[in-house]
Amino acid sequence: MEKAKIQELIQVAMKQMDYAYAPYSHFYVGAALLAKNGTVYTGCNIENAAYGPSNCGERTAFFKAVSEGVRDFSAICVVGGKDKKPARIAAPCGVCRQVMMEFCDPKTFEIILAMDTEHYQVMRLEELLPMGFGPDNLAD
Repeated sequence: MEKAKIQELIQVAMKQMDYAYAPYSHFYVGAALLAKNGTVYTGCNIENAAYGPSNCGERTAFFKAVSEGVRDFSAICVVGGKDKKPARIAAPCGVCRQVMMEFCDPKTFEIILAMDTEHYQVMRLEELLPMGFGPDNLAD
């Protein structure tokens, strides 16, 4: 993916941190999910006092896209940090990785982990979830 597109996704994800609801952990996450049709779906983390009903920013973006009929994705950018200040890379949790496995080709889907537009790394899903269990595992 070209650097300008990566930086655009990083900026969108960073803006999403402003919408996060994180009164308990104070760890704000923003996500920008790029569909293959060029549409960017956004997400942020949404906490709950009971913790279990909380939702990560990555899954929020995926669920928004899927609820609108989109199921083909090429990349996602994830940023996160205490009090909206990314101090290090915030990688997706295991549940988010599993959701990505459901909808994305692990060999081609790119995950951009960023602190800002100059400090980021790009990985493929298969690197973050080696030997992941997905729809192909259920095929005959």
